Amino acid sequence: MRLRTDIFVSALVRRVFARGDFAAVERKGAEAAGAIFIRQHFRDGLETLYAPAPQSFFDEEDSGMRLFEIRLEKAEAEKVRELLDRERKFDPDLWIVELEADDVAEIVPLADERKNPL
Repeated sequence: MRLRTDIFVSALVRRVFARGDFAAVERKGAEAAGAIFIRQHFRDGLETLYAPAPQSFFDEEDSGMRLFEIRLEKAEAEKVRELLDRERKFDPDLWIVELEADDVAEIVPLADERKNPL
């Protein structure tokens, strides 16, 4: 069973603040099962966008986990905004969380660090 989106986002924001960094929810989506996109802001104005990983990265043991993939890495904010606008047209229930942190490796579980079962 997967943790509700609103609870996952709340825990994510708390973990970021506990490390002394900043986080904000830019857009709230469906509370129970909305997709989560994470914008990581850097001091130089660039951003990395994390998106939900494809289902092919999950096996039966991990079916309740949330894994992310890097969709855009150190891109201009305008490109990130354009991609999120397209995603929002496709899925109006998505969440957007913004992080101002140099390192999110301990907070955002990446799918590419795991072996794809296909």
